[in-house]
Amino acid sequence: MTPEMTAADVDFLVKTLELTPGARVLDVPCGHGRHSLEMARRGYRVTGLDISEDALRMARAADSTVEWVQGDMRRLDRQSEFDGAFCFGNSFGYLDHASAQEFLRAIARALKPGGRLAIETGMAAESILPAVQPRGWFRVGDILMLSERRYVVEESRLDIDYTFIRDGVVETRPTASYTFTVAELRRMLAGAGFEPLATFSSSAGEPYQLGSPRLILTGRKT
Repeated sequence: MTPEMTAADVDFLVKTLELTPGARVLDVPCGHGRHSLEMARRGYRVTGLDISEDALRMARAADSTVEWVQGDMRRLDRQSEFDGAFCFGNSFGYLDHASAQEFLRAIARALKPGGRLAIETGMAAESILPAVQPRGWFRVGDILMLSERRYVVEESRLDIDYTFIRDGVVETRPTASYTFTVAELRRMLAGAGFEPLATFSSSAGEPYQLGSPRLILTGRKT
C-alpha cells in the first residue's frame, strides 16, 4: 500500500468519523500501524490494538507516541474512551458470525456516545460471490503465487490456499474468511448498539453496489 493510498484512507476516516482536532481514535486491528501512524502525524491521539507482537514491534519502532496494545480485538476492554474507531484491511472477514458480534459489542463499549465506526472488508457477499474463481496465478517481483479458492456454502466461508514459489522453494499457507451480506452487516451493527449509516466502495466516497470489490460500512453509537 503506497503512502498516497494510506493518506487517502485517513482523509476519508477523518471526514466520515467526524473527528475534531485532537480526537481519540481506535485502530483495531492495527497491524504494523500504517493508518495509526498517519493519524498520529495529523495530531490525533491514537490507540492501535493487534494480536501480533511482531507487527506491533514494527509499529513501536516507527512511533513510540502512539498507544500500541497487544491483544485479541474481540476482548477489547475499554469503556467510552474513543471519539471514533475503524477496522480497515482484511481482518473483519476472519471473524465468524459469533466472533464478529462480540467484536462489534466491544467496539460499542469503547466508543463515547455518538462515536462513529468505519469497517472495511473485501469479504461482503455482494463483492465475493459474483466474482469468485477457483484459482488464479499472480506474480509480485520474483515471487509467483497461486491462490486456490473453495466457497463453503454451509458456513458462508471462503477458504483460500496460497502457494508461494520463489527460487525453487514452495510454501503453502491456508486462510479462511467469512462472508456477510451488506444487510446482515447492517443488522449486526444495529444489534451491537449502532445506528447504521452509509456504505461506500472506496475512500473516495463512491457508493457501494453489487460487484464492488471493497465495502466500507459506517455506523454511529446510539
